Amino acid sequence: MADIDPPRRRARTCPAMPLPDQVALVLQGGGALGSYQAGVYEALAEQGIEVDRIAGISIGAINAAILAGNPPARRVERLTQFWEQVSSWLPSFPLPDDDLWREWAHEWSAGLVAMAGVPGFFGPRFVPPMFAPPGSPGALSFYDATALRGTLDRLVDWDLLNDGPVHVSVGAVEVESGNFRYFDNRKERLDARHVMASGALPPGLPPVEIDGKLWWDGGIVSNTPLSDVLETQAEPLLVFQIDLFPAAGPVPRTIMDVAARQKEIRFSSRTRQVSDQLLRLRKEREAMRRVLDKLPPEFLADPDVQALKARVQEHPVNVVQLIHRAAAWEGGARDYEFSARTMRAHWAAGRAAVAQSIDRSALLARNIVDGVTAAFDLTRK
Repeated sequence: MADIDPPRRRARTCPAMPLPDQVALVLQGGGALGSYQAGVYEALAEQGIEVDRIAGISIGAINAAILAGNPPARRVERLTQFWEQVSSWLPSFPLPDDDLWREWAHEWSAGLVAMAGVPGFFGPRFVPPMFAPPGSPGALSFYDATALRGTLDRLVDWDLLNDGPVHVSVGAVEVESGNFRYFDNRKERLDARHVMASGALPPGLPPVEIDGKLWWDGGIVSNTPLSDVLETQAEPLLVFQIDLFPAAGPVPRTIMDVAARQKEIRFSSRTRQVSDQLLRLRKEREAMRRVLDKLPPEFLADPDVQALKARVQEHPVNVVQLIHRAAAWEGGARDYEFSARTMRAHWAAGRAAVAQSIDRSALLARNIVDGVTAAFDLTRK
C-alpha cells in the first residue's frame, strides 16, 4: 500500500459535488456497447469532472487510448470520429418507434456485421481459418483486425498518452501461460499493439504479438479493471465504473433472450465479484483502523501494532457504478451490433446515466468530504 502523501488541489471542481484528489474511469469490455462509455465521458466533461486515471479492457481500452491520447478539448471530437466511423456502414433508416421493428433491425444489423465486419476495426478473412496454414494469423481467427491499428494511430497521439498527465492501463491475457496483466503507461510505453491485444477476443479476432508473446482480450479473465485502479491508488479517489452488462435482468422469453441473458451473467458476474471483494476488504480495513485508533498509548509502539497499522493504511475511495441496462429490443447480438442508430442510443443513455447520478449525488458528496469508502449505483430504478 502506498504511503499517504499530502493531498493536491485540483485545478477545477465540479459544481454538483466536491471532488477528491483523483478521479478515475473504469471501462469494461462490451464491443458495440462502448459508445455508452463515450456518452458517459462527454457528460462528465460537461460537468467539469476531470479524469486523472483510466483503466480499460477490450472496447474500454480503445476508448481509454482515445481519451488519454488527446488533449481534453479534443477528446469528445475524437471519440465521435471513432464511433461514427465504426457505425458508418449501418446508417439510421426511418423505422416505426416499436420494439418489434427495432429488434428486427438490431438483429439484421448484427448479421451484416458478422458477414462484412466493421469499418476501421475488423473485416472477414478471405480464407476461412479452417483452411489457413496452422499457426498462421489466419488460422487463429475469423476476422482480420489490421484496420484497427490504422484507426488508432490516426486518432491517438501516443506521445501524449505515454508522457501526458493521465495514468492509463489496459488489460490482456497471455495466450500460452494464461496469465493476465495490465500494460501501464507509467511502467512502459504503450502503442496500438497493447490496445489491440486488450481487445483481441477469440475466436473472432487474432492474438496480438508483443515482445515475442501472443496476447488475447483481457475480458477472458476479468471484464473489469477496477482492481488495477485500486491497487495503484495513491490519493483519495472517486471512480466511475462503467459497466456494459447488468447483473440483474428479466427471465428470458425467447431464444434470443437466452443469448442476451447468458452474456449479461457471464460478463457481469466477474465484475460484481471483483468489485464486491475489493470493497469488502476496504471496509474490513476501515474497521481495523478504528480499533487500532482506540488502543492505549502504551501499545502503539509495539512492532506488531505498527506492522498492522502499515498493512491497513489506505486512502478512501467512492465507486459510482454506471450500468448500461439494455432496451427491450436489444438481444444477444448487442455487443456486435454497430449501427449508427444504436450507437447514438447508447451514447445518449450514457449521458443520461451521468445526469441521473449527479441529481442523486448528495450522499456521495458527503462521503467524499468525510473520507468514507462506499459504492453507489445511483441510476438504479
